[in-house]
Amino acid sequence: MSQHDGEAAASDDLLDHFHRTARRHPESPAISENGRVLSYAQLERMVRETAAEIGPQPGVVGVRTARSADTIVRLLGVLDAGGTYCPIDPTFPVSRQQELVTASGSARILPAAPEPSTSGSLVGGPTDPFADSMHETVGDPATFGAPDPDDPAYVLFTSGSTGTPKAVLTPRRAITAATRSLAELFDIGPGDRVLQFASLNWDTCFEEILPTLTSGATLVFNSEAYSGSFPRFLRMVAAEGVTVLDLPTAFWHELVHYLVEDEATLPACVRLMIIGGEAASPARLADWCARDTAAIRLVNTYGCTETTLVTHAVDLHGPRTPGVGSGWDPTRRVPIGRALPHVREHISDEGELLIGGASVALGYLGLAAETAARFELLDLGDGPQRYFHTGDRVSRAVDGTLIHEGRLDSQIKVRGFRVDPGEVEAQISGQPDVAATAVVGVTVADHTTMTAYVVPRPRADTEVLGAEVLAYLRTRVPRHLVPNRIIVVPDLVYTSSGKVDRAGSHRRYASDHLSRS
Repeated sequence: MSQHDGEAAASDDLLDHFHRTARRHPESPAISENGRVLSYAQLERMVRETAAEIGPQPGVVGVRTARSADTIVRLLGVLDAGGTYCPIDPTFPVSRQQELVTASGSARILPAAPEPSTSGSLVGGPTDPFADSMHETVGDPATFGAPDPDDPAYVLFTSGSTGTPKAVLTPRRAITAATRSLAELFDIGPGDRVLQFASLNWDTCFEEILPTLTSGATLVFNSEAYSGSFPRFLRMVAAEGVTVLDLPTAFWHELVHYLVEDEATLPACVRLMIIGGEAASPARLADWCARDTAAIRLVNTYGCTETTLVTHAVDLHGPRTPGVGSGWDPTRRVPIGRALPHVREHISDEGELLIGGASVALGYLGLAAETAARFELLDLGDGPQRYFHTGDRVSRAVDGTLIHEGRLDSQIKVRGFRVDPGEVEAQISGQPDVAATAVVGVTVADHTTMTAYVVPRPRADTEVLGAEVLAYLRTRVPRHLVPNRIIVVPDLVYTSSGKVDRAGSHRRYASDHLSRS
């Protein structure tokens, strides 16, 4: 598919693809949840019922998420009604949940699972989505009118320097184009079983859900996936017959370490391993290639929330790479890939990667100045086009793939989540005994953690301040915004212009603290 073909395809809406798939494969398993199976016929019926309950053009609809078929029904139901889906993690602190609801403008919140109403009926869908016959047929889907490609499909949040989450508004054309590209990239089909592993509150989960359910494959939920035990994880993958795994790079690093240390192997059913979220370790890639993995496609991916799922990808190892079964030089950096068909890319004179094309988001909801700063209209010879400034510096390798060269700003990746240290600092500064703080990313083994240096106010108890700051944060922000370490220091390092020097503060105190710990 050419770049412009990919953009044209975006006008064929994502939900059209889902309904066509459901009609082609009504009896096929759409979702498997801990062994219970929901057919495409059942899933489509429930999606239509949910859309009818929500009503046409409902605006932003918040959905309290849970790892279950219910959340998938609500996601597709909101989109089918022409609404804008906004996931709300019920495990977040209540104040954070309210921030997300307020920032998104959600007028209605659907529960994570059906809840009894005062009349005894259920709010939000059937009690048990698995209760009906696998062979129920479906008719033509109900419609509220064809959505416009530029209508918003969902709202997700990224970290912002002010301490308030930024709401990214993604249009239907973007998620439709990205889903189609990923289904082709991953070669997803009716025989595949795709594990649902990513958090349902971040866009990576859409990489698992949407290509699967628009291609006739099966989405697999299994509680053993999140047990924290690699032996249990691998036994589950084998028992479920999972063919496609989409894992955060940090988790993949740990999995590779386990495979090497315990001389374990992946189940034979796995044909595709997708990784992404942060830089892949060359050493772990070398370890992977040295194992019996030549039959498994290992695909590295790159993308931003503002550019919708994946924009760049590359096969690192497996049957689609040159020299199948060859190793990887552990001193060679791992590329982030090439642009997918629906993506325009441009590398600025400063080396920054800019992304254009069908996948670019509408902007930050309610933040006109920030939207103008990051989304720019450029004419690079083919007429004015909107491009998103990723903030990532890249270079191009001889084979055409891009190599990540670092950030132009201070953002870091923590467990695959993009974090602005300024947001964490703003939250910490709300603690009454904190006078100043600097947050830095620290590389530990194959992943990045955060350390916060905290200056106490006069009369603060420095012996307990670190623990008090952690307790304060845990009641206000998600786990990925809570530093691993809080170090109380007498002062911070400042630049000549009077700003906190994060790197300088880290250099001053890190070695001294480690030598005393």
